Amino acid sequence: MKTFRSALLAVVPAMFVAVFFVYPVATLLARGLGLDAGRLLEVITGSRFLKIIWFTTWQAALSTLLAGLFALPLTWALANRQFAGRRLARVLVTVPFVLPTVVVAGAFIALMDRFNLDEGAVRLRHTVWAILLAHAFFNVAVFARSVGGFWSQLDRRPEEAARTLGASPWRAFVEVTLPRLRPSLIAAVSVVFLFSFTSFAVILLLGGPRRSSIETEIYRYAVTRSDISTAAALSIVQMVAVVSLVVTNGWLQRRAVGRQGLVADRAVPAQTARQRGVLATTLTGTAVVLGLPLAVLVERSLASGGGYSFANYRALGERVRLLPISAADALVNSLAFAVVAAGIALVIGGMASLAIVHGTRSVSRLLDLGMLLPLGTSAVTLGFGVLISLDRGVLDLRGSWWIVPITQSLLAIPFVVRGVVPVLRAIDPGMREVAATLGASPGRVRREIDLRIGARALATGVGFAFAISLGEFGATSFVGRRSDLLTVPLAIQRLLATPGDLLRGQAMALSVILMVVTALVVFLSDRLHPTSGGML
Repeated sequence: MKTFRSALLAVVPAMFVAVFFVYPVATLLARGLGLDAGRLLEVITGSRFLKIIWFTTWQAALSTLLAGLFALPLTWALANRQFAGRRLARVLVTVPFVLPTVVVAGAFIALMDRFNLDEGAVRLRHTVWAILLAHAFFNVAVFARSVGGFWSQLDRRPEEAARTLGASPWRAFVEVTLPRLRPSLIAAVSVVFLFSFTSFAVILLLGGPRRSSIETEIYRYAVTRSDISTAAALSIVQMVAVVSLVVTNGWLQRRAVGRQGLVADRAVPAQTARQRGVLATTLTGTAVVLGLPLAVLVERSLASGGGYSFANYRALGERVRLLPISAADALVNSLAFAVVAAGIALVIGGMASLAIVHGTRSVSRLLDLGMLLPLGTSAVTLGFGVLISLDRGVLDLRGSWWIVPITQSLLAIPFVVRGVVPVLRAIDPGMREVAATLGASPGRVRREIDLRIGARALATGVGFAFAISLGEFGATSFVGRRSDLLTVPLAIQRLLATPGDLLRGQAMALSVILMVVTALVVFLSDRLHPTSGGML
């Protein structure tokens, strides 16, 4: 009966991914490659493509390492210290992650220009360092919120026992805390690596013509050169790499998972002057590094003529020839799509998480792989596949606005699953057994134990889903081509692509509004779950 319930719980997520992800991507690849296996072999063995594949891999690894190292102090502070503005800090650290990539890349270019970092010996534009710094800027939130949220639930007593037995704070962290954090660390590393592996706008704008990744080459061959065969071959290479990474990640996470004692919140106030100094230094340093690019966006949004005003914001309600609708209407579209996409991700991701944790080994592994796969697939491949495949019969969605939030939810569901599964796996099975012994039905056990304990992670996933939908650019550029479906990221890209201070100023104003709206939504999400702390 347990196997039957778990399999039934997995059917809806599996069917959703099969219809809206597997079928479109398979259709695109089939049309692009046909029977030409030689083209795929050429991509795999060609020296130029091998260099692109190698660059994509090692820059993603270094980006993940840099993001993790930079995020570690802030992650520790959010998990272990109570301080005024802690909830606000959780919200603000999320803002870089949800910005459209094209805007952040532009902000880094502006930042380098402003501080003369693009001249002489400190030239950064079109270098690997520019790419790595931008990726780290994006992904600090994944470590700080996902790992920090899980860390904040770990019982302090095992570490205190180690300290009582003479262990130093560092040794207690390495030998007691770090192994308990391993499931959430593996989940965060996998998400950041895959995000950097499939990065598009950052590498396209900051890497320049000499720095090409698999993602940028897929776009160039599919759109610029109209060579669908080569683009499809690169997509196959990318998806094979993603499947291998996801399988390895799942194996490592299953080996790392352990039953942890969970508490509502382990954070305590800083007691000594040294502790307060470390906390202040951590928060100040993080605010400066993350705040500089965002400050540039705000400054540019206010720049008008020779001074500063709100002219760019007032112009958003007016139609410009470059856009089919006003920027204000595009903002309404983005908010509506984000709400629907987050709702889909909540239902599909929540069901999948329960099935992964409670299902049989084969069901768990297959579903875990299927839910994470869209995150590692080229957004260009996904959007193009949806556009050319969902055009007939009951699946004819090209004329429906549903095609946008459905496509965006595919990119958001992995964040729900990766956040919820480690928390559910860490629940002591004895709690479920006691509840069942007292007469609770399996459904009630899941409601009263799994959903209550996993509420924070679920709220985190929904927040990320909303943020991802709000700032998604790659796939939406294909499925949102209708004029009435224009979103904020697409409007920003069009405004930035055309010379002119007025249009650029409006693009920056839209970006600032996007930041503010997202921050408010995430803050409200935290307020709705005060007892669980809210990872997002």
